[in-house]
Amino acid sequence: MDAFFDSRSRWSYDTLKNFREISPPVQSHIKRVYFTLCCAVVCAAVGAFLHVLWNIGGFLTTVASLGTMIWLLSTPPFQEQKRVSLLMASAMLQGASFGPLIDLAIAVDPSLIFSAFVATSLAFACFSAAALVARRREYLYLGGLLSSGLSILMWLHFASSIFGGSIAFFKFELYFGLLVFIGYVVVDTQEIIERAHFGDLDYVKHALTLFTDLAAIFVRILIIMLKNSAEKNERKKKRRD
Repeated sequence: MDAFFDSRSRWSYDTLKNFREISPPVQSHIKRVYFTLCCAVVCAAVGAFLHVLWNIGGFLTTVASLGTMIWLLSTPPFQEQKRVSLLMASAMLQGASFGPLIDLAIAVDPSLIFSAFVATSLAFACFSAAALVARRREYLYLGGLLSSGLSILMWLHFASSIFGGSIAFFKFELYFGLLVFIGYVVVDTQEIIERAHFGDLDYVKHALTLFTDLAAIFVRILIIMLKNSAEKNERKKKRRD
């Protein structure tokens, strides 16, 4: 993304005003990206299911998922089948890494998993569609603001882990992170369209970008739902007492 925004500075003012319609080749590329993304989501679900069965998720699967992503990004684009396999493996490992959170949701209320998935899908679909139907580059300029937001989020997470934090602080971090990653869905979708217009048709890398956004949104929505469910249960217990 940084390389893309660096190259943007070389464009003329007339280029910045160019909001052409999405061409058929780019439309075909977008369809390929979203199909690959759907396959990655299925693999993540399989990974989470494997954790429920055999308790395989944890720190090692997280590290393995990151390692697989790095391996994918360092693999030449012409090795398409290998890169697709690496993407699916990374998605499955990431799904397994979410396993402990899935276990907690099952213990509290199994319906929360489905609700979180539906909410994530709706949010992703709505904001992704907004980016697709918007004029070209209309939302790309949000990238700098979101990068600043992500930096703030990382600092908040670091500070809370070192110095501790209140429940209100945790809630702010959670909701702020959700807004940041929803924003990234819009920006990343328009960046994919823009790159495709300039000949970058690497659908595997683009699907990986959107999958990362989708996973971050799902985790935050599920945590929010778990927290709300726990608070409701506490209120019910107090009323009974």
